[in-house]
Amino acid sequence: MVTKAYGAHVADRPLESIDIERRAPGPHDVQIEIAYCGVCHSDLHTVRSEWGGTLYPCVPGHEIVGHVSAVGGEVTKFKVGDTVGVGCMVDSCQHCASCADGEEQYCENGLVGTYNGATPDAPGHTLGGYSQRIVVSDKFVLKITHPEEQLAAAAPLLCAGITTWSPLRHWKAGPGKKVGIVGIGGLGHMGVKLAHALGAHVVAFTTSDSKRADAHALGADEVVVSRNAEEMQAHANSFDFILNTVAASHDLDAFTALLKRDGTMTLVGVPEHAHPSPNVAALIFKRRAIAGSLIGGIAETQEMLDFCAEKGIVSDIEMIRIQQIDEAYDRMQKSDVKYRFVIDNATLAA
Repeated sequence: MVTKAYGAHVADRPLESIDIERRAPGPHDVQIEIAYCGVCHSDLHTVRSEWGGTLYPCVPGHEIVGHVSAVGGEVTKFKVGDTVGVGCMVDSCQHCASCADGEEQYCENGLVGTYNGATPDAPGHTLGGYSQRIVVSDKFVLKITHPEEQLAAAAPLLCAGITTWSPLRHWKAGPGKKVGIVGIGGLGHMGVKLAHALGAHVVAFTTSDSKRADAHALGADEVVVSRNAEEMQAHANSFDFILNTVAASHDLDAFTALLKRDGTMTLVGVPEHAHPSPNVAALIFKRRAIAGSLIGGIAETQEMLDFCAEKGIVSDIEMIRIQQIDEAYDRMQKSDVKYRFVIDNATLAA
């Protein structure tokens, strides 16, 4: 089926309107008319081939919310009209140890990304949510129960939400735990909201004094300007867990020094240039850990979506027309958004 989309044919040109083909739904497929698609920094990195390996034409977008328009004959979990979402992956091998554990994001044979992943469908790689519709295996479709008026703001939960939720849950953020969130951007603002909703004492770290009020409004109990040595020192050896959402290369030692014995700092951003090597002694003498985390499995993503719907949690967004996407990319690079752009996919028809 011919579908209108927005994508790029080369790395150094603006995105443009293109026509793509979507397969007819197979027995286990769900066809979704996309209402909204969040804009992730990974979209920009991929479309401009900043990570290398981009396959063109590239149609980004992996924070997808829409409505089911067709289902395959063997699909039982979804029906036409259901409100659903699709996140960062649309397939995995389904038989390795990670997949068996419901941790498809760590598939040992390689997950299939929602865009730029290998697929038998033309053109040989997946094309994402900057499009009118998408066809996805029912195993990778998620139920959305937020009210209709919150659907646009729920879209970034499919990446920014689960990227922060998964480590918060894995390292047991909750009542009685002191949790730090480093960075108040698209990921960090969701980390603050979720850690607060889970009952942790939340400390937000920012390089900008001007973000204090915003961080408190998001749910932070305390706000620390990380460039202020005195403010940082006041929290030495006190954190159970720190979620570091900053993708830029920076000194990790300043934050590991804030962990208590057996504390962990988890990184969810991949820097363009490697972080300076951490001080190993600071880890050894307090049994501290630096860890990493990648999105979440399908079951965990559904858990997060249900929790957010129950608690009324969504992302703070700015809605854009698809024709504004390159402007949005430029603004996103300057952190000029609070805190996530979301595309109104109806504008693809314009």
